[in-house]
Amino acid sequence: MTGGVLIILFHIMSANTAELKVGERAPDFAATAVGGKYGNGKVVRLTDLRGLPVVLYFYPKDDTPGCTAQACGLRDAWSEFDGRAHIFGVSIDPPESHEDFISKYQLPFPLLSDPDKKIVNDYGVWVEKSMYGKRYMGTERTTFVIDARGRISAILRKVKPAEHVEQLRALL
Repeated sequence: MTGGVLIILFHIMSANTAELKVGERAPDFAATAVGGKYGNGKVVRLTDLRGLPVVLYFYPKDDTPGCTAQACGLRDAWSEFDGRAHIFGVSIDPPESHEDFISKYQLPFPLLSDPDKKIVNDYGVWVEKSMYGKRYMGTERTTFVIDARGRISAILRKVKPAEHVEQLRALL
């Protein structure tokens, strides 16, 4: 019976709200931002960021190979993006993990901490994944570009880290 309860719970947890679409208002959030102008942590809300596009790039975990490649790609192209958009990496890692990740790789942009999984759920990127035949819940590598009025202008799903910067160049 315990296995049945887990399967039901797992299914309920994996059910996201309706998938967000281009043109819709982006879900607001309040989260701790670490790095960049936010230093060791300051709460930021989407509604505070009006005026410039916002890029939320969701990634699975700090300091893992794909996530590091993606973050370092943005770091290396930062001069092209700085001032053109508010760019935030978003993961469920705690602020302390973000601080270490930023310091280790000299990331110039802030990372949002979402340990309660509210943002990943609101944006529909907390999904069922599988690796080596095991199913688990995790963050889908997805990027949302939100226009200066708070509407979603682009969604990049299942982003390949090596292609992320080129995709953002085309959008910004």
